[in-house]
Amino acid sequence: MESTNVKQLEKVVVRFSGDSGDGMQLAGNIFTNVSAGVGNQVSTFPDYPAEIRAPQGSLSGVSGFQVSVGHGVHTPGDLCDVLIAMNPAALKQNIKFLRPGGVVIVDIDSFKEADLRKALFKTDNPFEELDIKAQVVEVPVTTLTRNALADSGLDPKSVAKCRNILALGLVCWLFDRPLEAARKMLANKFVKKPAVFEANSKVLDAGYNYGHNIHATVSTYRIESDTPVPGVYTDINGNTATAWGLIMASEKAGRPLFLGSYPITPATDILHELAKRKDLGVKAIQMEDEIAGVCSAIGASYAGNLAVTSTSGPGLALKSEGIGLAVMAELPLVVIDVQRGGPSTGLPTKTEQTDLMQALYGRNGESPLAVVAAATPTDCFTMAFEAARIAVEHMTPVILLTDAFIGNGSSAWRIPEASEYPEIRVPYVSEDAINSGWRPYDRDDSTKVRRWAIPGTEGAAHRLGGLEKDFVTGAISTDPVNHEKMVQTRREKIARIADDIPELEVMGDTGADTLLIGWGGTYGHLLTATKELNAEGVPTAFAHFRYINPLPKNALEVIRRYRRVIVAELNTGMFADYLQSKLPGVEIRRINKIQGQPFQVSEVVEKVKTLIAQ
Repeated sequence: MESTNVKQLEKVVVRFSGDSGDGMQLAGNIFTNVSAGVGNQVSTFPDYPAEIRAPQGSLSGVSGFQVSVGHGVHTPGDLCDVLIAMNPAALKQNIKFLRPGGVVIVDIDSFKEADLRKALFKTDNPFEELDIKAQVVEVPVTTLTRNALADSGLDPKSVAKCRNILALGLVCWLFDRPLEAARKMLANKFVKKPAVFEANSKVLDAGYNYGHNIHATVSTYRIESDTPVPGVYTDINGNTATAWGLIMASEKAGRPLFLGSYPITPATDILHELAKRKDLGVKAIQMEDEIAGVCSAIGASYAGNLAVTSTSGPGLALKSEGIGLAVMAELPLVVIDVQRGGPSTGLPTKTEQTDLMQALYGRNGESPLAVVAAATPTDCFTMAFEAARIAVEHMTPVILLTDAFIGNGSSAWRIPEASEYPEIRVPYVSEDAINSGWRPYDRDDSTKVRRWAIPGTEGAAHRLGGLEKDFVTGAISTDPVNHEKMVQTRREKIARIADDIPELEVMGDTGADTLLIGWGGTYGHLLTATKELNAEGVPTAFAHFRYINPLPKNALEVIRRYRRVIVAELNTGMFADYLQSKLPGVEIRRINKIQGQPFQVSEVVEKVKTLIAQ
């Protein structure tokens, strides 16, 4: 047997890159699913080009997909161990993500002079020009694909589309992934195109066999796996998990699910997923614009549905007046904001956390509502359920903040049993209350929550609207004192949600002087940074917020325990400003990034060290 260079790793990072039409997202997703199936933890980062249909082979048209697989995986990784580059532009744009000493696999057939010029290389040797310090494996991917499919009967364009699967087969050999699992996914994708499936299945084998034949010249990897808890596992992205969490909430509340939405990147997949679920009674309607989306949801809520509208930052701005109506009417409504770079329509595929202030305050007048944020792709399920639970049980709009990173990214997930989630207690108006002269704004004394009268309930006919109501009768009121009382009541109702959410937990070295704080989709990067800091002898505690308004009851007391408080977020310091307003006298230091990219663990570690040294 020929000797091999085998590296045993706790986890490994692979980055697929090529033109936006080269199928890198498909290859990456299949590799992710196969890895999850063998017991690896996974975390992905699809890196789409910002331009639509950029010129083929150009730097602006490069699409990437990075995945980390193994044990103790919380992020897609800062740097990759293996880079697959399908053309010179992909190599040039992504070589900065390759770890020194790693492996770069290129389709050498796509490195002709014309290809190099498109990618703006100045010489005929891109590897020397980029000063690559890695094992470079030049694979004739295009030629191998053509040879494998010479007798397939497919036209040249269709044959070329199979190049990504040959590269996938090579990567499956490199990491000892089972081909049958990948083949099953291809069969499901091309179930209506058997000839295309057969072609991809053949090139999958060709890529694997090519890797086996050259294995003496490149490192191979063995990756640690976890022993999974028994159950049904899947690889799921955040947008799909959000949709499924809403379906679970609908089941637990016993109310039909309604989504009124307008397509917008990167939130549209939530609409797509829920539109498939007519079998579960879901009503998903694509409205003519963002305003119609929220208004249709408000109408559905009044009619007794678990009502949802989904969007991104620009759409949240358009929905603001409608959300204000839902605040005044005190109707349950879930507003999902998959945050992206901005403002306006800038960087629609890139991730940021720049909608926080809009979520908290972006309405006219005093319009308080609950705001929560998901931490990971799989946590989108839990926080979508929580957003719906809070909305229904507390009769309020709730904004759920996710972002492009976790909305498009995926993780391995055990599908939960229904028994693992609580029943949602719907505050229906009771028959006794109706018989006692119920009014639309009668409230529970402890929670300040009004009762929900579903239209058609005998004796509970009523109107709701956006004008101020009398505290006692619910009739329209312009009395100044009454208005102030209603404003304070709506505010207090939101504040009392703190009694119904988990307290803040501290991770890492809880006895440290330094507390690192994050919120939303930065969880994996900040948790990993905390672990690395403590491993390097830099004592650091970590607290992550998923409940933003109201904050957990113990949050401010926890923060005051620490001498040094650092908030890291993908904006200019919105959450730090929010906390600072509630913590006079406490100096909050900041780590901010606004580049349309997630944090790298290494940059957080270095910035924390710098702030500690000051």
